[in-house]
Amino acid sequence: MTIKLIILALFFLAMILGGAYSRAKAASVTNFVLGGRSIGPWLSAFAYGTTYFSAVIFVGYAGQFGFKYGLASTWIGIGNALIGSLLAWTILGRRTRVMTHHLDSATMPDFFGKRFDSRTLKLVASGIVFIFLVPYTSSIYNGLSLLFEMAFGIPYVWCVMGMAALTCIYVVLGGYMATAINDFIQGIIMLGGIVLVIAAVLSDNGGFLNAIHTLSQIPSDNAATLGQQGAFASFFGTDPKNLLYVVILTSLGTWGLPQMIHKFYAIKSEKAIYTGTIISTIFAIIIAGGCYFLGGFSRLYDSPAIYNASGAVAYDRIIPSMLSGMSDALIGVIIVLVLSASMSTLAGLVLSSSSTLTLDFINGTLVKNMSDKSQLRWIRGLIIFFIAVSVVLAVKPPTFIAQLMGISWGALAGSFLAPFLYGLYWKGTTKTAVWACFLSGVGITVSNMLFHYIASPINAGAIAMLAGLVVVPAVSLITRKPDGQLIDGIFACYHEKVEVERKYQLRRNGNGD
Repeated sequence: MTIKLIILALFFLAMILGGAYSRAKAASVTNFVLGGRSIGPWLSAFAYGTTYFSAVIFVGYAGQFGFKYGLASTWIGIGNALIGSLLAWTILGRRTRVMTHHLDSATMPDFFGKRFDSRTLKLVASGIVFIFLVPYTSSIYNGLSLLFEMAFGIPYVWCVMGMAALTCIYVVLGGYMATAINDFIQGIIMLGGIVLVIAAVLSDNGGFLNAIHTLSQIPSDNAATLGQQGAFASFFGTDPKNLLYVVILTSLGTWGLPQMIHKFYAIKSEKAIYTGTIISTIFAIIIAGGCYFLGGFSRLYDSPAIYNASGAVAYDRIIPSMLSGMSDALIGVIIVLVLSASMSTLAGLVLSSSSTLTLDFINGTLVKNMSDKSQLRWIRGLIIFFIAVSVVLAVKPPTFIAQLMGISWGALAGSFLAPFLYGLYWKGTTKTAVWACFLSGVGITVSNMLFHYIASPINAGAIAMLAGLVVVPAVSLITRKPDGQLIDGIFACYHEKVEVERKYQLRRNGNGD
């Protein structure tokens, strides 16, 4: 217990020091929300990765999909690295940084408002963020409950309140700069932790080859594989179709999530994008690939401890059950790993929510002509408010909110992904097409929540994203074109002239002179 408490205390101290160090750099709205658009590639890449991968992936998704699909769940991590990180940075990174800087846009709703010349569009987008992002924050606490109770015997409520208070302190003190610095520290912990955990689990099962052999002897309980032996150690697992939907939702979804795209707004230069792309992809391969690879061995820990009273599998108990027999020092590292993943995601969510609501909805709508200091006070106050709301929802979640958390990725990315992507690349994207995509994204996910015409919320979210990629160009082609002069002015940022010193070199003649 002493070892675990020391590790936890050192972690808490580092987070608070990160917030205190960044306080002086958060004196204005731009500095607080975007870090002055001066965040380097390493901090940006780690901020992106740690916000991407929370306790949900380590405790919830790794256990759930590893138990369902076996080692093939590693494809989810590979998809996260290649689509959610590499392609996201390559396709969206530079253009997001350049255009948002040109439009002086600090949030995704503000981008929609300025790119498509519509204040109403901005207000509706901020409403979608508020409705679907704020309740989602409560879900990230769930992965901590069983781990903390296992390691410290501390009730879940106190774990939630402690994590929320610590996150609140450093985010309110230092804003995005503090978040980026602490995300870097948390990312290092996550990298080291996942490697140690995988090594310990494989060692516990007699090494890699022996673990694979044991896993291959377990017959599948999935009708799609007709119950054959070896499906959990196979290339595509027990259910390739539904596995593909999971890959799409968790990988392509990052392209339309405000808290993820925000990292591109704040990076300091176009050159830093290229370095950040490499770092972010490697980080995702290790963390996401490692988590789902680890979850693939969850069938080796099939015991009564992972079932609830009704006899159904309680997926959140699988990873804690796998780790319960490890040393105190390693459990301490695992606790800090999951805490790091959770706090980094929570910080990104509440900062994105509070800045969006303040800058895009309250400023100019409820309160006219807000000063910079007033906006900063509102953002800090809303950070505290949103964290408090997330605690209440996490401790005692209503049924509707619990369902809403599960569909938030689908609703947000289904609404925002296609308009944002096309808005960066295609001058012909129309305002009407953006409205149509908002309607289809929210409509598909919410109607499915009510009527269940698509079996899985994950499948519904993936379909909503793919539908948006079709809806936006289709509607744009048949609706009124945007003002050409306005659009040319917006896209001029990609073709700015850069003057460089010209140097001349005398040619050598045939004699080498």
